Amino acid sequence: MRLINTTTLQVVEFLSIDVPPYAILSHTWGSEEVTFRDMMLRLTEDLAVEASIRIEQKAGFIKIQKSCEIAKRDGFDFIWNDTCCIDKESSAELSEAINSMYRHYGGSGVCYAYLVDVSLSVSLCKSRWFTRGWTLQELLAPSNVVFYDKDWLEIGTRTSLAELVSLITMIPTPVLKGDQDLKSCTIAQRMSWAAERRTTRAEDLAYCLMGIFGVGMPTLYGEGAIRAFIRLQEEIIKYNDDATIFAWRASS
Repeated sequence: MRLINTTTLQVVEFLSIDVPPYAILSHTWGSEEVTFRDMMLRLTEDLAVEASIRIEQKAGFIKIQKSCEIAKRDGFDFIWNDTCCIDKESSAELSEAINSMYRHYGGSGVCYAYLVDVSLSVSLCKSRWFTRGWTLQELLAPSNVVFYDKDWLEIGTRTSLAELVSLITMIPTPVLKGDQDLKSCTIAQRMSWAAERRTTRAEDLAYCLMGIFGVGMPTLYGEGAIRAFIRLQEEIIKYNDDATIFAWRASS
């Protein structure tokens, strides 16, 4: 697992048994995200100064800086960011990361949900963050979620904002507060939380739900959304006898 050092902003790799406490960032992707390759290039001695500056002027790098500042303030030496802690040029690594994503968020000490489109004049309920497929598990997996607006001002936590977040997402308030186990919700109920969410790649709408149902499967981009969803249901059935999955299939 790779993590960003909150002091040096360098990416460091750890064996699974040696992963230190870490914070994690949840956000919606923009056009200027910093990749793993970008982070490695910054360390290249012969990289032109202008190229290094271009990387550090990206909106995504500023997002890394700000999240590192907050994590360091909160006592974390490391933070995880999906844009640059995964080498997406490796299909094998990407597939492994997608299958591990729920565990990554669940293992964090705190999750910072950065809502780039929320401010004093734009309410929480209008944020694009609540419409994306991947952010559903990023909302549910961590033990603690703290929301920040576009200026990195704290809005509240998943617990303090549970009633409002429940209205936006249809996820029961007790689940958001940690008073009800996610597994106690039926499969159909959990599926319904993702019904109106979207992903950039069609297959991801199935892949982003794997952690919520505690299953894993190879990611096969190009198979299409229907085939990916069928495979997801087949995996769920292997470990769960909840018949509501068939009701969801009929209604979809």
